[in-house]
Amino acid sequence: MKLATYKDASRDGQLVVVSRDLSVAHYATGIAGKLQQVLDDWNFMSPQLQDLYDTLNSGKARHAFPFEPARCMAPLPRAYQWADGSAFINHVELVRKARNAEVPVSFYGDPLMYQGGSDDFLGPCDNVRVVSEAFGIDFEAEVAVITGDVPMGASPAQALDGVRLLMLANDWSLRNLIPDELAKGFGFLQSKPATAFSPVAVTLDEVGDAWDAGRLHLTLQSSWNGRKVGLCEAGPEMTFHFGQLIAHLCKTRNVRAGSIVGSGTVSNKDWSHGYSCIAEKRAMETIEHGKPKTAFMKYGDTLRIEARGQDGQSVFGAIDQKVVEAD
Repeated sequence: MKLATYKDASRDGQLVVVSRDLSVAHYATGIAGKLQQVLDDWNFMSPQLQDLYDTLNSGKARHAFPFEPARCMAPLPRAYQWADGSAFINHVELVRKARNAEVPVSFYGDPLMYQGGSDDFLGPCDNVRVVSEAFGIDFEAEVAVITGDVPMGASPAQALDGVRLLMLANDWSLRNLIPDELAKGFGFLQSKPATAFSPVAVTLDEVGDAWDAGRLHLTLQSSWNGRKVGLCEAGPEMTFHFGQLIAHLCKTRNVRAGSIVGSGTVSNKDWSHGYSCIAEKRAMETIEHGKPKTAFMKYGDTLRIEARGQDGQSVFGAIDQKVVEAD
C-alpha cells in the first residue's frame, strides 16, 4: 500500500491512503489520523489500511479524491529519529580521492552514520529556504526506510524485519559549512538543514522483486533545473544494506517505531550514470581536471528526484523543490 500525509492545521497532518498509480487518495480517518499511530500498532492497523487501499485501487472507494503531491507533508512529518548512513562506499571513495585522502579500512566493515534533525521535515514540494548561497547548497538523492520497533543488539537479519515502509529522501547539505563543523569533532549540525521526503511511503510488496536482501533495485532519477543529471542504480552498489544500517544504529540502544534511516547519497562507480549530489560531480571534475567546475545551487534552482518501477510508473511520487532565499 501507499501512504501519504496531507497538510492541515496541525503539525502532523492527516493520513491518507493513495492508489497504486498515485491518481486518487482517501482519508484514513476511520482507521488512523496520523502515520505514527499506525507504526505504533502496525499489526492491527496496517491490515485495515490495506483493505482501504484495495478498495481504492478497485475504484470502489466512495469518498476518493484526486491525489495532489503539493498538499503533502513528509509521509512522517516528525519522527522520533532520523539517522542517515553512508551506505555507498563509492561516494566516500570518490570524495576522498578528489582531495588525495585514503579511505580508512574500517569504513568497509562499519557504516558511517549521523543523526539529523527530525522535528521539522520538508514536504516533497516545499521550497528549500537557505540563508545564503555562499553556504554551498547541495542536494543528496537517497532511499530511506521507516522502521517499527527494533531491539538493542538486533542482528542485521532481525533489523531488516523491522522495515515497515520505503520512501525517497533529499538530504539537503550546505557544503561550505561542513569542513569547519567536522573539524570540531562533533559532526554535522548547521550544515544539515531540513530533509525532504517523497510524497508517499510504500510497503515492501509495492516494489516486488526490486526489494532484495535489504536493497532497493530501482534507478534514482535526479533532475537539476529540468536537466537530468543522475540515473543512479540504488541497489547493486549499496555496500551496506538497510538491515546492516539499522543494526548499526541499534547496537547500543533500542530503535523505536517511527524511526527513519537513510541510505546516504546513491552512488555508482560508472560515471555515465551521473550523480546524486553536486559534491560528487565536483569530485569527478577535480579528479579529471584538477579542480571543480560545477557550482553549487543558486536561488531559483529546482531539483526533482523520482524512481520508476518496471512498469514505468512513479513508485513514490516525485520530490520537486525550489531553492529560495530565507526571509
